[in-house]
Amino acid sequence: MASVLKLNKIHHIAIICSDYAVSKKFYTEILELEPIKETYRAARPSRPEACGLRHLAFEVDDIMISVDILKQKGVITEPVRTDELTGKRFAFFADPDGLPLELYET
Repeated sequence: MASVLKLNKIHHIAIICSDYAVSKKFYTEILELEPIKETYRAARPSRPEACGLRHLAFEVDDIMISVDILKQKGVITEPVRTDELTGKRFAFFADPDGLPLELYET
C-alpha cells in the first residue's frame, strides 16, 4: 500500500535573477515579502537552475485590492481571470526578469 505524501509548506524558493539588487527590492519592497534567510551565490547554468520556473502563485484574500496595490507600485498585471476549475479569480504579473508570478484569490 502506497503512503500519502504530506507536504507541510514551502521550504524555500530559489530565484535566479539578472540584477540581485533590483530583484531583492521588487520582492521585499513591492511584494512586501520578508526573507527568513537569504543566501546569495552566482547562478549555475546547470540542473536544476537551467530548467527555469513555470510560475509562482501567491494566495490573496481580495484579487482586486491586490492588483490595485501592485498597480500603485508600478507593477503591470494581466487582466483578472477566473479559473474554470475552481471558480476563483487570478491574475499574472512578472518580476524584474520577466518570471511569471500569480495572485490567486482564496
